[in-house]
This record gives sequence, structure tokens and C-alpha cells, in this order.
Amino acid sequence: MKFFADTADTKDIAELFAMGLLDGVTTNPSLIAKSGRKFVEVVKEICGIVDGPVSAEVVATDHADMMREAEVLRKIADNVCIKVPLTIDGLKTCKALSNDGTMVNVTLCFSANQALLAAKAGASFISPFVGRLDDIGYDGMELISDVRLIYDNYAFSTEILVASVRHPVHVLKAARIGADVMTAPPAVIKALFNHPLTDKGLAGFAADWAKTGQSIV
Repeated sequence: MKFFADTADTKDIAELFAMGLLDGVTTNPSLIAKSGRKFVEVVKEICGIVDGPVSAEVVATDHADMMREAEVLRKIADNVCIKVPLTIDGLKTCKALSNDGTMVNVTLCFSANQALLAAKAGASFISPFVGRLDDIGYDGMELISDVRLIYDNYAFSTEILVASVRHPVHVLKAARIGADVMTAPPAVIKALFNHPLTDKGLAGFAADWAKTGQSIV
């Protein structure tokens, strides 16, 4: 499963990429706003750090304006992936861009039917939001299972990008289901390292080594 970081913090992105943990990055208008920096400037910097897809989202809601914004965004770098909402205009834009060879990430997906539409429109990625479904009393991971089944039934090439990931259990379940990608905040990715037995074991090794009075270097 590919790991994307859901952030616009270039320091965190560089750190995770240096560890070999990142295959791409997802951003959105809210994340860019938190950075306090210019949108195009941030996306360009991120594209210079990672060599995988970097999702840059349009803010327009009608097809014509989405296409105009996409034209600006895809000129930033070859690894820019245009992010569009799962609306009629968003899928029209997805179809036009994908026909032109541009990567497209269709976002704000909350049903398997929506995911089916995105695949038929030629989306490179579909982003189902599992955490937000959990928030309103649904099991977000059931949606991932349904989309995986449907895409496998018809051999769609659209990759399932699990979004709105809130904790390591979401990551584990996404991997067990067979999602292609998960995107999570850097804090969630780093939390995957955590286990009390790892900490306990390391402390024990260190204590035993100290008793020997030796040094490797």
C-alpha cells in the first residue's frame, strides 16, 4: 500500500520522504490556508521534495473554471495530480483532464456509487473519506471494502486512496482490505512506529549493554 501525507507542511513532508515512507502527498485548500503561504508556491515546493503524485485541489465549482484552474496547477510540475470534487462538474472535469493524460484525484467520496462514477470518468484516484463517515455513525471502512469489490469486479484502474484517516487502525484496516493508497496526517504516520513492547525491549537492551561497560565505537 502506498503512503501519502495529507499535509502542506513541507518540513514534515521532507522528513517522512527522507525515511522512505512517502509515495506522494495530498493537499486541500484548508491545509494550504493553515500554512499561511501562497498556494502555487507551496505546491511547487512539495513537488520538488517528493517524486510521486502531489494532489492540488481546484477551488472552483463549475466545469469551465475548474478547467482554467487545472491548467495553472498542472503547469507547476509533472507530478501534480489535479484534485476535483465528486460532483457533476467535477466528473466532467475529471473526464476532460484524464483524456488529456493528466492525473486526477476525485475527492469527497462517501458512497460506493460515487466511487463507481469516478472510475467511469477515468479518475486516477478516488478518495473515500472514512473518518468523516465514522463521525456520523457509519463504518467508513465498509465503504473501502465495497469499492475494492466493485473495482475488482470490473478491473477499473482507478486507485483507492483512503482519506480522512484518523488513527493507525484505519491504516491497518485499509491495508487488510487491499486499498491502493492511504493518506494521513504526519502525526498518524509517525504513530505507526509506536508499541510499548518495542520501547520496553529497547530499554532492556540498553540497560544490559550499559552493564558490559563496552563501546562499539
